[in-house]
Order: sequence, then C-alpha cells, then structure tokens
Amino acid sequence: MLLKPTVMTRRRSIRRLKELYRLDRNVLLFRALRDLWDVDANAQPLLAMLCAVATDPLLRCTADLLLSLPVDAEVTPQQFEATVKEVFPSRYSPASRASIGRNVASSWQQSGHLRGKLHKFRVHAECRPPALVYALLLGALQDVQGEALFNTLWCRLLDTPGHVLHSQAAAASQRGWLEYRRAGNVTEVGFRYLLRIDE
Repeated sequence: MLLKPTVMTRRRSIRRLKELYRLDRNVLLFRALRDLWDVDANAQPLLAMLCAVATDPLLRCTADLLLSLPVDAEVTPQQFEATVKEVFPSRYSPASRASIGRNVASSWQQSGHLRGKLHKFRVHAECRPPALVYALLLGALQDVQGEALFNTLWCRLLDTPGHVLHSQAAAASQRGWLEYRRAGNVTEVGFRYLLRIDE
C-alpha cells in the first residue's frame, strides 16, 4: 500500500480493500478472517479469496467458469470478461470489462487457482484447515447445515476432495476453531469460537 505512487492511488486502494474485505472487526466476515489469518500463512491466499468472493459479485460470477476448467487448461482474461458481460449485460463498457477480466484473472492467480505469467493455466489451489473453517462458516451464514456445508461454492473453491476436507475439519476441531462431529451420514459443525458464543 505504501508503495503506491500517489496519495490518491493509496486512498483508492484502501477504499477498494475496505469494500472487498470489510475492514471492521464488528463485521463477522472480517473478524473471522482476522481470527484465522495468522495461524497458517499458507492458508492466506484462499482465505483472502473466499472473503473477496463473498463480497464482490464480479469475482463471484466468474467462480463457476473457473471451477469448470480442468487442471492444465489455459485460461484467458477474455473468458472472464465474457462471463461478466453475460451476467451484467449492459453495466460495463468494453474497456471496463477488459480491465475486469485482467483483474479477475490476476485474483484467481493470487489465490492459487491459476499459474503462469503471459499464459495462465488452471491448477489446484492449496487448501489448509483455516481456509476450510472459513469456507464452512460462509456456508453456515447462508443457512446451510451438516454434510451440505461441504458441498457449497465456498468448499468447491478449496479445490480439495471431500474426504480431505473432513480430515481437515477434524484437525481444525482439535485446534478449537470449530466443533466437528461425524457419525455415519450425519455431520454436525458449529462455530462457537468464530461466533463468540461463549463471550
């Protein structure tokens, strides 16, 4: 942020960060993000992306396209641009859509879903338990419960098989980040720590 060349660009960047990440500890999305942020640096790219997708409809509208692509498929900014045009047909000028396409591609690369500089290719992002906890919380905030929590958009963005997600949920439960119980086909997940229920 401090490397931005002018005060105006710094202010614009801060405003955009506040829009995306709701930089206020009274806002549950940001407070939970902060609670989980420092426990595992490798989880930070997915944590940031989950929060951004939750708050940015432009990024969110490109998620299905990204998730539909097989590993090693080449991805272009124009594909994201076309998706934005389809979802928001008359809202953005061609120049704005082109900029959005480039920015979206860059965002998915930063989260670990894409790799490459000149040409970008689909890869699996690295999921860590803090990112899973945040994804499950986002699902719960949409009134999803039980096993269905592991099938939401948020968990799909983790790029990780279901049995691994369950193993990570058990590990997160041992750390106290959530409550997780599974018996047969019944799964229970609670968020006392992140929701501050005991305070």
